[in-house]
Amino acid sequence: MLGDRPRQSRRDLAVAVAAALLVATAAVVGYVIEHSDGTLFVSAAPLYGRWGPHVGPGTAAAIAVAVAVVLYGPSLAARLPWRWLLPAAWGTGTAWTFSLALIDGWQRGVAGRLTARYEYLQVISPVNRFHDIPAALRDFTHHILIHSPGHWPAHIAGHPPAATLTFVYLDRIGLGGGAWAGVWCVTVGATAAVAVVVTVRALAGEALARRAAPFLVLAPAAVWMGTSADGYFAAVAAWSVALLALAVTGRRPRAAGLASGLLLGLTAYLSYGLTLFAVIAGAAVLLGSRSRLRPLPFVLAGLTVVPLVFTLFGFNWWEAYHLLVTRYYEGAGGVRPYGYWVWANLACTVLIAGPATVAGLRRAGVTTVRLAAAALRSPAPPAAPPAPGPRPGTADGTGTADGTGIAAGAGTGSTAPRLAVLVVAALIALLAADLSGMSKAETERIWLPFVLWMLPAAAFLPRPRAWLIAQAALALLLNHLLLTGW
Repeated sequence: MLGDRPRQSRRDLAVAVAAALLVATAAVVGYVIEHSDGTLFVSAAPLYGRWGPHVGPGTAAAIAVAVAVVLYGPSLAARLPWRWLLPAAWGTGTAWTFSLALIDGWQRGVAGRLTARYEYLQVISPVNRFHDIPAALRDFTHHILIHSPGHWPAHIAGHPPAATLTFVYLDRIGLGGGAWAGVWCVTVGATAAVAVVVTVRALAGEALARRAAPFLVLAPAAVWMGTSADGYFAAVAAWSVALLALAVTGRRPRAAGLASGLLLGLTAYLSYGLTLFAVIAGAAVLLGSRSRLRPLPFVLAGLTVVPLVFTLFGFNWWEAYHLLVTRYYEGAGGVRPYGYWVWANLACTVLIAGPATVAGLRRAGVTTVRLAAAALRSPAPPAAPPAPGPRPGTADGTGTADGTGIAAGAGTGSTAPRLAVLVVAALIALLAADLSGMSKAETERIWLPFVLWMLPAAAFLPRPRAWLIAQAALALLLNHLLLTGW
């Protein structure tokens, strides 16, 4: 049973070791393939980057943030009033991400990231190809293919135009250039952790949300959240689900449902692959209260707004997506071997999620299987989430005297199965992206939006400080040993 702590802890460690072996295997096999035929197009397989041990101005700050979260994160997350926990999580996550980025220095780590030749700011400076936005939208699909005249750089071609327009509008309000773009991605991207915590509280109770918070703050994913536009995309997608969770649990169902729909629509116009967030959104609806279907008309109404606006301005999402598929196979995507990346992508996921998430997912998987088996024997809707707030009689609100939360997770009346369903839904969405073949390499950046929803699985683990040390150590090693591509 999940409450058998010694045995379960050994299994957690075994799964974490197995994940480390997967990463090592991907690195060795990737080295052999890349140095034999060069078809991977990465120098530090399975990651996009290159070997380059270094320190930088962010080193001391990153270590300080990591030590502070390990020492005080779990206790503060358990005790802080909720209204202070959320800004504390955002502020600490922002500091962690900035400090990791600054290990590479200001120019390489922040200001220069989004000005590279594949990035969004290439179409703004020195020549602004979006000076006439309606014309640019009407003409957008004509520049997706590599052989088309004036073809877009890779990231502009690879995403719907809402991604590029974000930086165009930042430029128009006086926040142009790589520095402002980088600051935007970090500060907005760090709110994604807050959105996930809000969602977990709404759907699975405050106790698990508080336990998950330090792991969301100190995630290895922050290495790539730093000034990557995908960190910004992750935040928009996360808030779309958070608002949906509030709506389906009865918190302002109309306003929250409408806002959720608006952000879900925007999410689909930031990245084609984030349409898979429908899986996570579906899990949120499933876990809602008995009146969970009432907000859905408002969600659907909001969902139509962004697609309608872009369509009226002449951008055809489906046409662009099909052209993108062609563009993908015209470039490195057509050469990179699916047989390697279909499993090496998962090694990338281990590195951005960390060993704590891997171990937590094991527990979530066991819980979900048991929940499914129980549902087959006696179908019943999931229990409604408890009212926000810690359970009385415990020091940290987890419902167990030792603060692990695991023994409670084994009971049928616990909220642990609800969190398990949510994180497993994120895993399913990620696996669907993997099997599609449209994500061969660079998934340490592309899959950030999905991985953020897997991080709360670490709330199932006992001894959180030990696992937080592992998470922080992995992030610090990656950022100091590699010069990452994003």
